[in-house]
Amino acid sequence: MKNDCKSTLGLAILTAVFISPVANAQQKPNILLILADDLGYGDLSCQGATDLRTPNIDRIFNEGIRFSNCYANSTVCSPSRAALLTGRYPDLVGVPGVIRTHEDNSWGFLSHEATLLPKELKKASYHTAIVGKWHLGLEAPSQPNMKGFDEFYGFLGDMMEDYYTHIREGNNYMRINDKVVSPEGHATEIFTGWALDYLKKQEKSKEPFFLYLAYNAPHDPIQPPAEWLAKVKAREDGITDKRAGLVALLEHLDENIGRMLKQLELSGQIKNTLIIFVSDNGGNLNFGANNGPYRGGKGDLYDGGIRIPGGMMWQNVIKPGRISDRMMLLMDIYPTICDIAGISIQHPVDGISLLPELKGEPSSTDSRTVFFMRREGGPKYAGQIYFSARSGPYKMVQNTPVEERQFFNLDNDPFEKNPLQKNGSNEYQQLIRQLSGHIGLSGAVPWKSPAQANKLIEELKK
Repeated sequence: MKNDCKSTLGLAILTAVFISPVANAQQKPNILLILADDLGYGDLSCQGATDLRTPNIDRIFNEGIRFSNCYANSTVCSPSRAALLTGRYPDLVGVPGVIRTHEDNSWGFLSHEATLLPKELKKASYHTAIVGKWHLGLEAPSQPNMKGFDEFYGFLGDMMEDYYTHIREGNNYMRINDKVVSPEGHATEIFTGWALDYLKKQEKSKEPFFLYLAYNAPHDPIQPPAEWLAKVKAREDGITDKRAGLVALLEHLDENIGRMLKQLELSGQIKNTLIIFVSDNGGNLNFGANNGPYRGGKGDLYDGGIRIPGGMMWQNVIKPGRISDRMMLLMDIYPTICDIAGISIQHPVDGISLLPELKGEPSSTDSRTVFFMRREGGPKYAGQIYFSARSGPYKMVQNTPVEERQFFNLDNDPFEKNPLQKNGSNEYQQLIRQLSGHIGLSGAVPWKSPAQANKLIEELKK
């Protein structure tokens, strides 16, 4: 799918994207999309971490393809999830920032015009389910079952204040479809149990399935089971308490992903299942995350905040042990899955199908200009939005709304330590022009519903 400079300015956004079908009914694979929450680029053993062990996630990367140049569409949760499930830039579907419980601190409203991936997969007779964290709306009509998912077992909100009580701001957001539930146990294990039940049920079905398994680990609070923490502390001499907690939470997550892989093997489904593993943004440095050599972390638009682990495993299709340096964004997963399922997309998408890359065919995803953004409240941000833009090796970063823009050549300075002079740079001026065009398009998309806006108006009158 071609995506050149003109398309980044919006011409492609205004034109429907058509993807050629490649799969018939017998070839359509099951799809397991696993999303970690706040997992840093360097926090897998296959990504260079020396103080943790993640053999099951490593297996996905090692027995398939690892994308070494993989990016989230934002540096925080909701926008990245919106991009993942719509194939669009998040601010073009009304989610430039984090959706939260309180209207005065919520910075997104998923557009009614957006077509989510599960709805598209219905065209190819997929059964669809989400297990885990949703974070794209707390109320109707923004809940999963209203956005194309047949089944929902999980958590509507942004984060849990406790992995065992599952409460946020005094609210219980745990649901089975639209029913409030109060399951007992660690959230990672609850989500895995629900996902395993779903896989076992689908063994008897003739429909292919799409399971979106969105864990809330390793998002804070860093709360691993006690026995996992003890094991890490006994093994890793000199490890800090902060780092030990995160390592234990990650190893516990990896163990549960291993349970998913084992079930797929036992049923034989693994032979015809595409498994995708990604994170929603970079790791949180305040809780001991490792983002590899890259600058910054969650909340930053430097690469440490948006560069993520990404890998896919698909037996007999993806050659094991491949490492791709092609740029991959979360929004590329949508057209890739549609391409695999043989679905012709009849509405705008901003992502590019990665199927040629998966099959080892010539592909190009690096020639486009891409944008990253976040809107946030509080004294530091005051409800404003801030952006980064990248074209080839050139990257512009404004890391908060009040900071000066910086300009980097990532080929020469991959860790963003030495900003270039902007004056007189044609590459910088081109990035700014393209960013201006993108912002102009996003201005047509509201990020508050009328009801939310009216509520805020009434509160301001008090």
